Amino acid sequence: MPDTGDTTAYLAAAGHVEELTRELGDIALRCGNLLIAPGPARRVAWAANIWQAPQRIPIGSIGEGVRALRAMQRNWCLYSHAHHRRAQLLAKQLPHVSAKPLHFPQPAPTAALGSWTLLDPDTLLAAPHCESPFPNGDVRFVEDRETPPNRAYLKLWEALTRMGETPTAGQTCLDLGSSPGGWTWVAQSTGARVISIDKAPLSPAVASLPSVEFRQESAFGVAPDSLPQIDWLLCDVACYPERLLRLLLDFIKSGRCRRIVATVKLQGRWEPQQTDAFWAIRGARLLHLAHNKHELTFLWRSPQL
Repeated sequence: MPDTGDTTAYLAAAGHVEELTRELGDIALRCGNLLIAPGPARRVAWAANIWQAPQRIPIGSIGEGVRALRAMQRNWCLYSHAHHRRAQLLAKQLPHVSAKPLHFPQPAPTAALGSWTLLDPDTLLAAPHCESPFPNGDVRFVEDRETPPNRAYLKLWEALTRMGETPTAGQTCLDLGSSPGGWTWVAQSTGARVISIDKAPLSPAVASLPSVEFRQESAFGVAPDSLPQIDWLLCDVACYPERLLRLLLDFIKSGRCRRIVATVKLQGRWEPQQTDAFWAIRGARLLHLAHNKHELTFLWRSPQL
């Protein structure tokens, strides 16, 4: 068994082990979707969760494994990739961790949540400190299956939850490429004013909401200096990453935008150079949401805030 000292473990987003492998480059060990790489935590987009300084713990029995984990902290989440029956027997003796879906805009959990797996029947890999407060990075919500015009609203719910901040009354949101209106619906539900722009029409139910101003024009024809100060730029428009990057940089350089949530739609096989320029923006973060498909989400907050 390879040594796991001075390493970090990265749990790949579902279906994206290949992308995370390319993103990390050097892998010391793979356990299912869990990739262990040397050194401290790196800036990555394709990880659902990051295990900080995981520890390799020999155990002689299930009871010994339970005692080892309890001695480190209370709350644990199992990532089961092998030896499933033995892992489940051990997990049943640990305190139950509630993973109820969130009611948006309920904040993310704040309690520490460690992660563990079995490398082999007699060896635990455990990390008491992880990046995500959600079990295996899986963010779930109590869904609204009646009101939103499509399911894209779940991406914005998750992005705002991950940011730890939502629009508020008195703020202005600009939703570019908004049709049929899932993200506009989310933004207005927080009490914010929404300027919603797309060449295609909004769902009538969303367009009629009192805090929504709809403009039927191209998202790429909007000049930042033609708008009021924007607290949130929201963009789920379908376009190549290069075109999205130019759009976002125009707003960032204008100084008229405070926060951004944007979907980076990827075409074909992802390579790191496709998104390097997004990472280069000061204050930016790229991540793969639980509700993303073959796409990433760009988050940005003005360094002056």
